[in-house]
Amino acid sequence: MARVSTYLNFPRNTEEAFAFYKTVFGTEYSCNIARFKDIPPQPGQPPLAEEDQNLIMHVELPTLGEHVLMGTDAPESMGFKVNPGNNVHLNLEPDTREDADRLFNALSEGGTIEMPLQDMFWGAYYGSLTDRFGIHWMVNVQNNVID
Repeated sequence: MARVSTYLNFPRNTEEAFAFYKTVFGTEYSCNIARFKDIPPQPGQPPLAEEDQNLIMHVELPTLGEHVLMGTDAPESMGFKVNPGNNVHLNLEPDTREDADRLFNALSEGGTIEMPLQDMFWGAYYGSLTDRFGIHWMVNVQNNVID
């Protein structure tokens, strides 16, 4: 089922922030927390720094209604620089790759593609962009969704 969620980036304190949000909303994580050490080695990429291995790569927390708050650590050692404005993304999870392509192409018109739509190691078809108004978007279709 298609859904929209809010994705938050933190410099190194996602775990602390989401522990707080759990108490606020009184909910539990909807999947296991994925950590950067869980990423398989990528060709041409340097090994992950020891101090970054236990940082959170992905966490999901239901809030109100059907809304899900998601988050990740974005350490500078991995090339990220968290600033107000780039720390929030709208995450679209359409039902099909066709819908993902349509939404991605429309939103990226006049904007900047950060990562083209492509198959990812976590089992999804994923891409990210900033639209021409400066809004950050992620499009993510799980590969087990039938087109």
